[in-house]
Amino acid sequence: MNKIIIKCINLTKSYKNTEIIVNILEKISFELHRGDIAGIIGKSGSGKTTLLHLLAGLDSPTSGKILFNGKEINLFSSKELARFRNVKLGLIYQFHHLMLDFNVLENVAIPLLINNKSRKESQEISYTMLKKVNLLDKVKKYPSELSGGERQRVAIARAFINNPSLIIADEPTGNLDKHNAHIIFDLILQLNHDFKTTFLIVTHDLTLIKKIPILFKIKNGRLFNCQN
Repeated sequence: MNKIIIKCINLTKSYKNTEIIVNILEKISFELHRGDIAGIIGKSGSGKTTLLHLLAGLDSPTSGKILFNGKEINLFSSKELARFRNVKLGLIYQFHHLMLDFNVLENVAIPLLINNKSRKESQEISYTMLKKVNLLDKVKKYPSELSGGERQRVAIARAFINNPSLIIADEPTGNLDKHNAHIIFDLILQLNHDFKTTFLIVTHDLTLIKKIPILFKIKNGRLFNCQN
């Protein structure tokens, strides 16, 4: 059996609204192995993004545990969490969040430079990654000169640049037309095959949902395993 990359045990997130306790997520438990591609569906406000923020260490659970490669990220220091997000985790959002004053090559190289790689090595690795996403002809372009689909491919290259164990994607095709959405999802499938990276994807795209082998649904704060 493949190694367990991420595991949640009775994960709960609550907020206090005046004197009322509001449960956003309640006793969520699941695990994903190396190379898994899983999707999360659910209505707006159901807690999907909250769950992703917890898994990325951007928020803390009220109770329960999150284990990443067997280590409880809830216990990480702020420095350990920053390194975890930079090296072990890749994040892809609906909006690309590229640095507008940096060109494509510079945007992709940023996580490597943060990880104390030399400029030369960072550029060499970034060229290799941009070749993977078919953007070698755009390395000197700036985000404003790219199409929406190209910007999202740059964001994917940046998320992959440190060869993370887990990629968390929040509506990665949400701002794209149908054609570019398929290109992005096919790219995700190819990178998953090449790197055996684990993916957890929040999406409302019904076409993509049908292609995701492991599917979860959040309803009333609970996580359900759907048959796909």
